[in-house]
Amino acid sequence: MPFRIFTALVVFVLVGQLTGSLFAAISDQYQGGLFVVFGETNFREAIRASVSLFGALTAVLTAVVTAILVDRRRLRDYGFRFRRAWWRDLGFGLFLGVALMTFVFVIELAFGWIQITGFLTASPGFAPSVLLFTTLLVFVGTSLMEELLVRGILLTNLAEGLAGFGPLSERGGTAVAVLLTSVLFGVLHLNNPNATVISSAGVAFGGVFLAVGYVLTGDLAIPLGVHLTWNYVQGVVYGFPVSGVIPGVQVVATRQTGPTVVTGGAFGPEAGLLGLVAVFLGIGAVVSWVRWTDSFAEDEGRIWVPELR
Repeated sequence: MPFRIFTALVVFVLVGQLTGSLFAAISDQYQGGLFVVFGETNFREAIRASVSLFGALTAVLTAVVTAILVDRRRLRDYGFRFRRAWWRDLGFGLFLGVALMTFVFVIELAFGWIQITGFLTASPGFAPSVLLFTTLLVFVGTSLMEELLVRGILLTNLAEGLAGFGPLSERGGTAVAVLLTSVLFGVLHLNNPNATVISSAGVAFGGVFLAVGYVLTGDLAIPLGVHLTWNYVQGVVYGFPVSGVIPGVQVVATRQTGPTVVTGGAFGPEAGLLGLVAVFLGIGAVVSWVRWTDSFAEDEGRIWVPELR
């Protein structure tokens, strides 16, 4: 198990460096002509979005290489069992991310913890329509990359390795795997702007939330959907910081005025009590959805079950 995890990370870093260097070269080679067509700022934003998408493709390529050469798994074993239920769960995840962040916005607005400062604002020199689209691409790339790496590859391998290890049962090993990967998820956000130990703890709770849908269904559909719309609606639609980063465009521009311990302040809702409430509401909603749709993973979908070939 440690060898497989280490190999996946090494392949991920190497391919990521390769794609990053490739797009930097493309940008330098062709930026002169494209600046004339799109404008310099919009072109650079398009390059940034493209790099994010290629980062997501890097994650997919990593999973494929790891699955075939190291794990001896199929890509579906990382949560991509593309059947009708998968797309239904993805739709639920997309809706849930919107609903939870709307809940946070409405509560903060009702208590006077945020002020609306404008509508459809964008960074100077950028077209709002361009930023709305390219930022969506960035969040698509980010959510796919993080979910595939942290939940799909790392959580799956840890759950398999810890199942039956010592006193741990299969479910006990999975619970420990969820805890470890969620803590790692929080630590990975420590370098974000305005990050603190508290904000990383909030992100770690978010990691548990995202892991629940994967563990219960054996699919990444719900966490992928939630991750994407939580971030996009949080930053672009309602103007909150997204893990410390303020997107360059907001449909509703807002300014935080409430207590940081509740709102999360400059880091965003994940660092505040209200974000934590949204996380627990989300966990309850996911469990209820899986029960209602009877989407619990069967034997072939349980993440601790290796399908060696």
